[in-house]
Amino acid sequence: MKSSRVDAPRAVPRVGVGAMIFREGKVLLGRRNGTLGHGTYGWCGGHLEFGETLEECVTREVLEESGLVVTSLQLLCVSNILAYQKHYIDFEFLAEVALGEPRALDLEMADWNWYDLENLPAPLFKPVEAALHSFKSGRFYNSRYG
Repeated sequence: MKSSRVDAPRAVPRVGVGAMIFREGKVLLGRRNGTLGHGTYGWCGGHLEFGETLEECVTREVLEESGLVVTSLQLLCVSNILAYQKHYIDFEFLAEVALGEPRALDLEMADWNWYDLENLPAPLFKPVEAALHSFKSGRFYNSRYG
């Protein structure tokens, strides 16, 4: 029986995380420069490292990519993302800024700006699209997105 997988035959899904950070009713987004979703707009996020909790991973990724310290993490959604020739089980969180102003600290992210939810830049990174769908619809799980 043949599989319709996007990834290479021996590849396995990875665990991704992201943080939807609001300030004064606007969400933080930056343009992605890396190979995964190059040219799309996304928020802070990345890969779960061995031994980390999801919350530790989100906090670390936000600090590494933007210099922000976040607090009040709340799980927003879980998505099964099949995009960019990759497969991710993705956990997105809502977060509040506890300290700092966003700076482009990671070469994979640039142009941090605060955007109104009704006027977002395009195109959006697929995990961000899935999380926004959950945020607006109240659905916690996106079974296949991308």
